[in-house]
Amino acid sequence: MLKVGLTGGIASGKSAVGEMFVALGAHLTQADLIAHELMLPGQRVYDEVVDHFGREILNPDGSVNRSKLAEAAFGAANSADKKNSRIEELNKIVHPAVVRQQDAWMEAVAQQDPHGVAIVEAALIIEAGAASHFDRLIVVTCSEDQRAVRFAARQEIPLEDARKEVARRMAVQIPDAEKSKAAHYVIENSGTLEATREQVGSIWQHMRIETHSRGST
Repeated sequence: MLKVGLTGGIASGKSAVGEMFVALGAHLTQADLIAHELMLPGQRVYDEVVDHFGREILNPDGSVNRSKLAEAAFGAANSADKKNSRIEELNKIVHPAVVRQQDAWMEAVAQQDPHGVAIVEAALIIEAGAASHFDRLIVVTCSEDQRAVRFAARQEIPLEDARKEVARRMAVQIPDAEKSKAAHYVIENSGTLEATREQVGSIWQHMRIETHSRGST
């Protein structure tokens, strides 16, 4: 089985690309959904996050309010160092647990479909030091304008607010240009869906050839 990491900056279109691979036959999980499950009440990650960031990040029912958590981690601080330290605190809690779950999921897929392709969609694969867990790394990238437009539509906020929020979050991530240097495949997702689908189809063919050659050895 081929283990594939699918990554890229915020609003680059990773989820849309992931869906295209699923339509072709890939197995897919999303790190964001794994993190969401790990932050449900009763989970160890939930307890650690609340201990570090306070009950102010919780909804009335005790669940984590992800917008408040993002504001606590990414929001304004007295200094850049303080802000970055808060993000690092969150990452140190969440990343190792998410990576363990991703690895367990890929092992389960390998048992089910030994010649398949298992894709993990995650924004911070390289930042989390998890690139070595994958056989192949795909980076999805797009223009800054396209990124802001997508984020504005997704969050239903004004475009100018989206530009500021995207810039704030991208400032603590490795730039796509740097991620692309570590990638086996790069998908340019600034154009039409059809153009992106063509790139996905070409990469899929390469990966299927690789899985078949592995199975024959």
